[in-house]
Amino acid sequence: MMSTVLVANRGEIACRVFRTCRELGISTVAVHSDADADALHVREADAAVRLPGATPSETYLRGDLVVAAALAAGADAVHPGYGFLSENAAFARAVTDAGLLWIGPPPEAIEAMASKTRAKELLGIRPLSEVTEDDLPVLVKAAAGGGGRGMRIVRELGALEGELRAASAEAESAFGDGEVFVEPYVENGRHVEVQLLCDTHGTVWALGTRDCSLQRRHQKVIEEAPAPGLPAALEASLLDTAVRAAKAVGYTGAGTVEFLVADGRAHFLEMNTRLQVEHPVTEEVYGVDLVALQLAVAEGRALPPEPPAPRGHAIEARLYAEDPAREWAPQTGVLHRFEVPAEGRVRLDTGYASGDAVGVHYDPMLAKVIVHAPTRAEAARKLAHALERARVHGPVTNRDLLVASLRHPEYTAPEALDTGFYGRNLPELTTAPAGEAYAAVAAALAEAAAGAGRFGGGWRNVRSQDETRTYGDHEVRYRPTRGGGLEVTSPAGVRVVSASPDRVRLEVDGVVRAYTVDSYGDGTVHAGPHRLTVRPRFTDPSEQTAPGSLLAPMPGTVVRVADGLAVGDRVTAGQPLLWLEAMKMEHRVTAPASGTLTALHAVPGRQVEVGALLAVVQTEALEEDPV
Repeated sequence: MMSTVLVANRGEIACRVFRTCRELGISTVAVHSDADADALHVREADAAVRLPGATPSETYLRGDLVVAAALAAGADAVHPGYGFLSENAAFARAVTDAGLLWIGPPPEAIEAMASKTRAKELLGIRPLSEVTEDDLPVLVKAAAGGGGRGMRIVRELGALEGELRAASAEAESAFGDGEVFVEPYVENGRHVEVQLLCDTHGTVWALGTRDCSLQRRHQKVIEEAPAPGLPAALEASLLDTAVRAAKAVGYTGAGTVEFLVADGRAHFLEMNTRLQVEHPVTEEVYGVDLVALQLAVAEGRALPPEPPAPRGHAIEARLYAEDPAREWAPQTGVLHRFEVPAEGRVRLDTGYASGDAVGVHYDPMLAKVIVHAPTRAEAARKLAHALERARVHGPVTNRDLLVASLRHPEYTAPEALDTGFYGRNLPELTTAPAGEAYAAVAAALAEAAAGAGRFGGGWRNVRSQDETRTYGDHEVRYRPTRGGGLEVTSPAGVRVVSASPDRVRLEVDGVVRAYTVDSYGDGTVHAGPHRLTVRPRFTDPSEQTAPGSLLAPMPGTVVRVADGLAVGDRVTAGQPLLWLEAMKMEHRVTAPASGTLTALHAVPGRQVEVGALLAVVQTEALEEDPV
């Protein structure tokens, strides 16, 4: 039996595996990059080993360093988590060659299934070798790994070569394998998958289905089990295909077979030879601990002949540090406060705690929030409520988008689910949440109360003019009263019930609402569930930029500049000029308008901070009239 497990991963999944190990009395070892030296997974482990460097290629993708760390720490088993080296057969062999127990499928099964090209060949499906106009649209896809990295939709034949290069570079950075392939792209299907668990004694469990159709950039956002509304015959076919695929390669451990369902037909996508990010929804429905079962299988123990019976419905939401309204741009900074209410058995799987910093090197996922309920409708209501009440103070997140998604009529009617959900509904889902204007009032009054030292004791000078504060698009005007209180003059119809530096109560249309207000001196204020950006009353001239300036939308590394691009070139609106890599994804920076490139400061390999000047495009309007 194993006594010490090293997790060859970081963040949320490392913490998740450690939790089960603690419950089973197994010691734990973390590995960490320099950027992760004080990360939560390091703090929770019994021991930790440094991997010198910060980027994945220097650290978590270095199988030799990970194996050496396991041996140095006295571990006798390695759990790969997901991503990084989890589907790397050479790494699995290196682990076993070192005399360590590999908590995963045999390397031969990984070779057969972890490469999507070889998996499709095994099932008699061939990728496209030559693409013509008639084949469009097509999907460029990484042969290794997952999580939406190394994937591009191509709708114009002329864009194919560039997207192949971009996908390959992204896959190489994320997985250490730049192989990509091309397959037909099925528009707006449902992403449905089957969870498998297989032991070394011939038992194969098919633990039902999951629906993962709500995606952005081919990466899942909201997942649930079971997949709602599938015809019984189709569901049986999916389960049967998944079991046959596992048996065909002698699979053991946890794995997932993914399908795209469209027009009543299932199209095989891939088999993930690892634990999936969304495994908690299956755990909640079946009442099992998949990590504990992985450990048991690795030790050679047999599964019961049949899995437990499913019960109820579970939904998971991935909380990301990203801005959905700005093309899902990843965000960085200090997570000042991170609290998710646990009432009603809300489950939180995370690699962050209050005070931790979100950096640029890794995936921007902060946590997964999971609920279970007797029905799908109850689970969606419960999850939306928990997210709405969470205190996530720091970088911009997708929290408001998740709440709006769970309450959207397309989501609550499962027959309408498909991967085009965000493409159709994103503008609607990213509008300012209801009540944000009144949250701005609360923020302004809390600041006023802090300046006065107290509320209710009077103000030394009662001004005749209003005080003005602006948060985002919301201007708030107020004035102190001779009675020692505060009066809101804009927006109209707001009565101040009480105000202190951290709590404000307002009455609007006869309804009193309380706002807890927190400010951390970083230009943002959190009032209730609302994150507000403070707009200064006076603009700093040094912060003004020339028209046509392209500023880095996020901190990251310049990975490419468009071939042959030089100062003086004519560019057109939307033309790709350069690419940034941040949080394991490539982000394209395009010309904001047609004109002339008058400055180019971006250099491949250079790291840039958010707001850094990358290039300047002098627009045609300015060229015609320089005044």
